Amino acid sequence: MKILFLTHYFPPEVNAPASRTFDHCREWVREGHDVTVVTNTPNHPRGEVYPGYRNRLFQTEQMDGIRVVRVLTYVTANEGIIKRTFNFIIFFIMSVLAAPFLPRYDRVVSTSPQFFAGLAGYAVSRLKRASWVLEIRDLWPESILSVGAISNPLAIRLLEGLEAFAYRKADAIVSVTDAFKPHIEARGGDGKVTVIKNGVDLSLFSEIPRDEEFAEQLGVDGKFVAAYVGTHGMAHGLDTILDAAQRLDQGSNVVFLLVGEGSEKRRLEEKRDALGLTNVIMLGQQPKDAMPRIWSIADVSLVVLRKLDLFTTVIPSKIFESMAMGKPIVLGVLGESRSIVEQAEAGVGIEPEDAGALARELQRMASDHAFYARMAENGPVYVRKHFDRRKLALEYLALLGTIQRR
Repeated sequence: MKILFLTHYFPPEVNAPASRTFDHCREWVREGHDVTVVTNTPNHPRGEVYPGYRNRLFQTEQMDGIRVVRVLTYVTANEGIIKRTFNFIIFFIMSVLAAPFLPRYDRVVSTSPQFFAGLAGYAVSRLKRASWVLEIRDLWPESILSVGAISNPLAIRLLEGLEAFAYRKADAIVSVTDAFKPHIEARGGDGKVTVIKNGVDLSLFSEIPRDEEFAEQLGVDGKFVAAYVGTHGMAHGLDTILDAAQRLDQGSNVVFLLVGEGSEKRRLEEKRDALGLTNVIMLGQQPKDAMPRIWSIADVSLVVLRKLDLFTTVIPSKIFESMAMGKPIVLGVLGESRSIVEQAEAGVGIEPEDAGALARELQRMASDHAFYARMAENGPVYVRKHFDRRKLALEYLALLGTIQRR
């Protein structure tokens, strides 16, 4: 098959959409298929073009056999609704303008978030006369409405109309969670939805020895390290972590490591400094190949979101990476992700945004060594059986082989 994949994010960017798309496309190439990815000039999340790249009208490169086409990008940091929306729309326009210069394809796959990248698949698939598969990683516009990023009634109706249009027009829809499926079917995607969940690249994420040199460099040697690695955004409720850190700042061996960027990063740093927290270390975004080193010094993975109904339907992809590396999880998310962690017996759940519960569970893990060791052993076994990204990529490929244009 000849497959064209449209995505707003792609390596060397390191967020979850970039990793999922790259891992899937790489496996499809290994299976003998011709894969092209159309994406932005890498700049997420700081709004700075990555070293070695220039923001050009049209440029191509090869990554593990994938042909990567990068289009002109409105470069902006991952903050501010107006600039980000303009960034999204520009990618939609540039993807459509690039399509006539690309060869014919059998399948066009587009992924949301962001929403306009997903919607671009409709226009491009019509231009290329190919089947269109829409991948839904977050429910848009619900995910931005739930955190209050948009409140204008006209804008909301417009986005909801575009959402329903996309579901109706897609030849097939891939959802990353079971919980998304009823919503998608009710909005026009009935009979089209296949669930292919996130997973983990087991060749990159596996149990490795603690990097003692790095731990000493950060000043956490001998400490029990609770790590949050990911976006520092409006949806994540990272104040919960700082509030828990305040409870444990004196007389505790627990330290907190926060790694990543996002619209809330600066405010969180200011709050940490205002509270005078000595047990919170905050690092910027790290390259993907540095992640195992980061995780090696962590004892526990923190996975938290705000206490909103929408977030009971999501499965944060970092839970799979954490389990693969033998890092027990403290999960401040309800719903499907809680079920996965509990079935794996690889972590504990708390009520979202409950700083007291977070502090108590960390103290428990730090002191109850048998309890901790049992969860650390269970995680890798569970993900190898259920969430190996290679197996999921082949499942996805099998689906693409069955799609017919409507």
